[in-house]
Amino acid sequence: MVILTPTVTVDARCVLMSSKEFTIGWLSSQTNCKVQTIRYYEQIGLMPEPPRSAGNRRLYETKHVEQLAFIRHGRELGFPLAAIRALLSLVSHPDQTCEAATDIAQGQLKEVESRIERLQAMKGELQRMVKECRRGRVSECRVIEVLADHNKCLHTNHTAPENT
Repeated sequence: MVILTPTVTVDARCVLMSSKEFTIGWLSSQTNCKVQTIRYYEQIGLMPEPPRSAGNRRLYETKHVEQLAFIRHGRELGFPLAAIRALLSLVSHPDQTCEAATDIAQGQLKEVESRIERLQAMKGELQRMVKECRRGRVSECRVIEVLADHNKCLHTNHTAPENT
């Protein structure tokens, strides 16, 4: 756990703050999130726009820091922005069942499992290409041969899905 100021404590999993207001630069440095990304999240409505000072500076509060931490953690786990938006909307209804959140997480788990399968297929194909290469001339190179003809691959499932 790292102490940031006498009233702010942050660790990898949670953010605790006083009701003090913070600038976008502070928020960026403490969350390791670029200023442009924070502005983008505000622009697309993923984060609420903060109040502004008399000098028109954004003034972030605890709720903004907590919401950004939630978004960042979701992104680290690979959730697309649409899923994070859906999860954030669930947070505002704490008395409902968490079935929808579980469904979203299960969908992300399936996507991760699919990616792992594709990566394992890629790894196997690359290992085979390297092993079968005789280290001779490029005209006889197994790596070049397989890259030139996808039919020479053992697996067809090592491509990235479209629209990721």
